[in-house]
Amino acid sequence: MKKIESLRVPIVILTLATMVKVGVPNLVAVDFKNEIKPIFEQHCLDCHGPNKQKSELRLDKRAILLKGGSTGLPSIVPGQPDKSHLVELIKSNDQSERMPPKGEQLSNEQILRIEEWISQGAQWPGQMNEVFRLSTDHWSFQSVRRPQIPKKTKNPIDAFLDVKLKSSNIQPNEMADPLSLIRRASIVLTGLPPTWEKISKFQSDFKNNPESAYQELIDQLLASKHFGERWAQHWLDVIRWAESNGSEANLYRKNAWLYRDYVVRAFNEDLPYDRFIQEQIAGDTLGAGEATGFLVAGPHVPAATVGREPSAIRQARADRMDEIMQTIGASVMGITMNCARCHNHKFDPISLKDYYAMTGIFQDIEFGSRFPEYADDHPLRKTGDSLMQEINLQRDILASKGGWEENWGAYREINFPAVSTSSIRIRFKMRNLNLDELEIYGPENPETNLAELRMDTVLTGYPEDGVDGRNPLERIHDGEYGTMAWRVKIPKESDEMPWVIFKFPKSHTIDRIRLSANREYFYDTDYLTQSPYLPKYEFDIDIQKADGGWQPWTGTWFINKKLPEESPERKSQLKKLQAKIDLFLNEGPRPGFVGRFIPPDTTYILHRGSPENKRDEVYPAGPEILEGELDLNSNSPGPERRAGFANWITKPENPLTSRVMVNRIWHHIFGRGIVSTTSDFGEAGAKPTHPELLDWLAAEFIAPTTTSAKPWSVKGMIRLLVTSEAFKRSSLPQQRGLYKDPDSTLLWRFPPRRMEAEVIRDSILQASGKLDRQIGGKSYRIHNVKKTYAQWEVVNNHGPETWRRMLYQERMRRVDDRMFTAFDFPDCGQVRAKRPISTTPLQALNLMNSDFIVEQSRLIAERTESDSDDSEKMDQRIARCFQLILGRNPSQSELTVAKEISVEHGLHLVCRGLLNSNEFAFLP
Repeated sequence: MKKIESLRVPIVILTLATMVKVGVPNLVAVDFKNEIKPIFEQHCLDCHGPNKQKSELRLDKRAILLKGGSTGLPSIVPGQPDKSHLVELIKSNDQSERMPPKGEQLSNEQILRIEEWISQGAQWPGQMNEVFRLSTDHWSFQSVRRPQIPKKTKNPIDAFLDVKLKSSNIQPNEMADPLSLIRRASIVLTGLPPTWEKISKFQSDFKNNPESAYQELIDQLLASKHFGERWAQHWLDVIRWAESNGSEANLYRKNAWLYRDYVVRAFNEDLPYDRFIQEQIAGDTLGAGEATGFLVAGPHVPAATVGREPSAIRQARADRMDEIMQTIGASVMGITMNCARCHNHKFDPISLKDYYAMTGIFQDIEFGSRFPEYADDHPLRKTGDSLMQEINLQRDILASKGGWEENWGAYREINFPAVSTSSIRIRFKMRNLNLDELEIYGPENPETNLAELRMDTVLTGYPEDGVDGRNPLERIHDGEYGTMAWRVKIPKESDEMPWVIFKFPKSHTIDRIRLSANREYFYDTDYLTQSPYLPKYEFDIDIQKADGGWQPWTGTWFINKKLPEESPERKSQLKKLQAKIDLFLNEGPRPGFVGRFIPPDTTYILHRGSPENKRDEVYPAGPEILEGELDLNSNSPGPERRAGFANWITKPENPLTSRVMVNRIWHHIFGRGIVSTTSDFGEAGAKPTHPELLDWLAAEFIAPTTTSAKPWSVKGMIRLLVTSEAFKRSSLPQQRGLYKDPDSTLLWRFPPRRMEAEVIRDSILQASGKLDRQIGGKSYRIHNVKKTYAQWEVVNNHGPETWRRMLYQERMRRVDDRMFTAFDFPDCGQVRAKRPISTTPLQALNLMNSDFIVEQSRLIAERTESDSDDSEKMDQRIARCFQLILGRNPSQSELTVAKEISVEHGLHLVCRGLLNSNEFAFLP
């Protein structure tokens, strides 16, 4: 026995010595009370103790060390000192971050003992069972509870408002006059003023039965096809939607308008708000693929501008994810989520981990275009299915005679009789070659690209490095379209031509290949002067036989050869096929800038927001404070992640979703939200002026009790607000109200405000009779056709081609339309949940002297002549000007002055004067 023991001792000693050599902590137990605690007390607790907590960190509480401070990183990870931020700081060579920051630094022995203490589980007597639980008493994170209505009234909103009016001893205004009511309701609900004919009828009906007339008016406005246009613009402001990327190149986003039209349709159809949100986050799984344009509405830097430096690519990807966080945080959650990108949120209970857990939900989203997924009853889906049947009929005719080529704008597709093989070789007959992607498809899974790298397909070819070694072969199967392509220039004296071989992991049946030079530009940027978009590729295909040899595949023979006997018939058939394809591209489902999908990566916390400093892996989830656990992991598919988040964020129990939306609706009805910071419900945001009313509205929005509206009905909520006495009150000032509540936050009067830029413009077009009321479709252009790095230039902002509603004007970031941008129209670079209202000389100049105003004033004057019974009678024409522009007849004094101006300068000058009046530009 003694012999065995004597042998054991040196073995143990040798093992410990080995451990010390390789850096493994000592096995001797660390005494926390006598070894670690004194270090903390002497060097740390002055700044990180019970009296002061710099960086929100305390070193006298184990639970807080496990959570970490404001950096968002855990200060200690039991058993893993290498992942403990505390160890990183006390060992740092950077004097700006090393701890302690001043005085005597920790000795190597002290640092080693702290590491050993953490390695041994960070044992802390008396605190091992303590757990940090995130909590907050901030009002917006508390559950929505429906309060009691203070008193019985026709509209509960007035009951809540009356409480504060009475406590402030303010007598509210009486009801506004009929003209103000119809003008106010029409502009708020549709963005267009009422016509003279509608005003006359409403005033007549109002005399007989005010309540019935008003209810009928609201019903008509909510049913108007222009309702969706008005409320879509509010939503687009918040999410910064535009039709260009921003950044240096500011490239066009082709067919981004598909998403805009979706929003218009959703509001017009009163799509329940919870469904509206779900579709925008996971519309690809819900038959509303165009709705995901929401996720890529913000700006981004395109790949061509980023370049190929790996660190720059990673940083750009992180920036794009942050744009998504800004969009979701501002629009749906009312939280400035992006503030937690580099550290824990300074004000709100949102951690660094929360931020990156949320980015994990959207790891499969990339900025770009795709064919949206449509439900079977979608109009574009129906049109597309019908056209595709006709295309397939033509294909069947051609299929019996070998291969053929189709031009799909973005790519050329080569079709040939199906063949099974484990490898395919393509020999090009072109010395100059440009390919961003070469795809191979088969009949078994028609939409699966068998050539792509992620399918474990092995690619070889010549020349492997491309031109100057900067355009490598691997780019043709990386799944990325765009300028990063395989470029080849073979010298004339060379005998070898370009070739590629795709070797599949197993044998596949194939019947099509697709080739493109820059598919991204075709899908996203049709303004660019790239010529040609799609070259004519010349090549031969070989199929690998079972013995490893190569056999030319005659199924593609007809593509590049001609048969004298059949070429006329074949030419006619190909022409018919291509005509159907062209029709499909114009009328069927089309790719739009609504995001594209990529395989989701594992998500890591990025220290200080840098993708070069990855830390712990995190699973996709919502914020912890909102109980956002979604039971997902790093292997969860992208659609499953987004669908799970969409369902979670629209649960009735979520305290923010309904609050934020009803407050946003209130803001657009009354000009100011109950919470004035409509996209920030956090600690740095404003407090609600009427908290009980806000919660009652939020509860009512989810489950209506006082109306027949369906749950989550935006129209139902709007109806409730615009039928309140508060909305119908006169906007006239009164002395006591102005003294006690100058901003009318208590709504003793309806707060007057200047109309938005688009309302002013659309109203002018309506007055002249030139407004094109077409709903939806491609936006109208006011800009030039620009080259890649050129700038947008306004070339036509007032001609007949532009006479649609301003919602349909192509929305380019950082571009001044030289007219209505001056009226605070957002540049789409920043979230604009609440537009600023400025008063500048440029506004007056634009509204008086711009080409648009001069032209429209003359058109209004001409319209008065055609509308008048007697074109010679000036009084009647002047009255018609007032009716068209202001919705009323002129007073006698106004008529007198207008006649004098008209005689001397022409009636068009009277029209210009009226268009520049406060009465025209302000909501009454």
